[in-house]
Amino acid sequence: MRLSPFLICLFYCVLVFSQEKENPKYFTVDASQFYGGILLHNPDIAHLITAHPGGVILGFNRKRFGDDPWEAAYGFPDTGFSFVYQNMNNATLGENLGLYAHYNFYFLNRHLQFRIGQGIAYNTNPYDKETNFRNSAYGSHLLSSTMAMLNYHKEDLVAGFGVKAGLSLIHYSNANFKAPNTSTNTLALNVGLVYRLNPNENPVYKAYDEEKLSEPIRFNGVLRFGLNEGDVVGSGQYGFMVLSGYLDKRIGNKSALQVGTDVFFSYFLNELIRFQANSFPEMMVDPDTDFKRVGLFVGHELFINKLSVVTQLGYYVYYPFDFEGRVYNRIGLKRYFGDKIFGSVALKSHAAAAEAVEFGIGIRL
Repeated sequence: MRLSPFLICLFYCVLVFSQEKENPKYFTVDASQFYGGILLHNPDIAHLITAHPGGVILGFNRKRFGDDPWEAAYGFPDTGFSFVYQNMNNATLGENLGLYAHYNFYFLNRHLQFRIGQGIAYNTNPYDKETNFRNSAYGSHLLSSTMAMLNYHKEDLVAGFGVKAGLSLIHYSNANFKAPNTSTNTLALNVGLVYRLNPNENPVYKAYDEEKLSEPIRFNGVLRFGLNEGDVVGSGQYGFMVLSGYLDKRIGNKSALQVGTDVFFSYFLNELIRFQANSFPEMMVDPDTDFKRVGLFVGHELFINKLSVVTQLGYYVYYPFDFEGRVYNRIGLKRYFGDKIFGSVALKSHAAAAEAVEFGIGIRL
C-alpha cells in the first residue's frame, strides 16, 4: 500500500500528456545546480535543520507553439519532466531523488519562466522506531513532492545553449499516508544551462480568436477515497470516504466558481477518539463521539484543456470531534473523460497540516 504517492505521480503524468497530437515536436533540456536551506515551517523539525541542502535539477521540455487552442490561451507553455537529486546534508534526513511532470509558463517576453511540477520522491533514510527515530519529517521511503522554480530564462544564446538562474522551492511529504509526516520545504538558489535540441528551427506561434464560452450552472457529484494515518506514530492506517456535491458556474473560458458540501467518513478518527478517551482522561473525550464530519465549501476550477486545477476552502458545520480546527482546504487535479465524467486526485489539509490524499471519480451534469 505504500505505492500511493507513485500512483499520484503516474495519474498526473497521464493527465498532462495524454492529449498529444502527431505534429512536429521541438524540445529543450536543462540542468541546474541548487543550494539553499530548509524552512522552519514546524518546530518539530528544528533539530533537523543543521546544514544547507544542495543538489541538481534536470529538465526535459516540449515546446508548444499553438497546435491546440489551449496552448495559445496560456502563453504557449512547455510540458515536460524533471528529475531532482537533493542531498539534505543531514544523516537523519538522508537524500531525496524525485521525478516530476511539469509545466513551464512564461512572462516578460518569455524571459521569466515559472515551472510547477508534481511527482514522487524516494527518501533514502525515513523514520524507523529503532534505527532512525529522530526523522520526524519523513515516515516512508516514498513521498509525494511538489517543485516550483522562478527563473530568468534565455534560450539559444550560443550554438543552441542558453542560461537560467533564480529560485527553487521543493516540498516533500507523504500527505499523512504514514506517520510521522511533518515534511520539509527547501528554498534554494539555482543556476544552470539550457540546450535547444532544434537550434536551427524557429516555428511560428499560432494565435486563436477564442469564442467566449457560456454554460448554465452545473451540478457535480464526486466519490473520494483513500488511506491515511493519524498523527500518533504506530496508530495504523485506515481507509476513508468522502461524498461531495457542488454547483459550479463558468465565468469565462478558463475558470469556474464552485459552492458545495462534503460528508467525511474518516475512520482514522475512530482510532484517535478511542486513543484519547482511554489514554488521556484529562482531555475528557467521550469514546462514543461521532467520527463523521460535514463541511460547506467554496472553490475555483482552472481549466487547461482536459485537465483542470481545483482549489477549495471549507468549513465544518458538523464537527463533533476537534481535529485540526474547523477550516479545511483542498487543492487537486481533475482529468475529464468526455464532457461529463472525470477522475481526480487532491490533497486535503488544514492550513499546512495535510490530512489525506483523496482519489476520486465524479460526474458533471
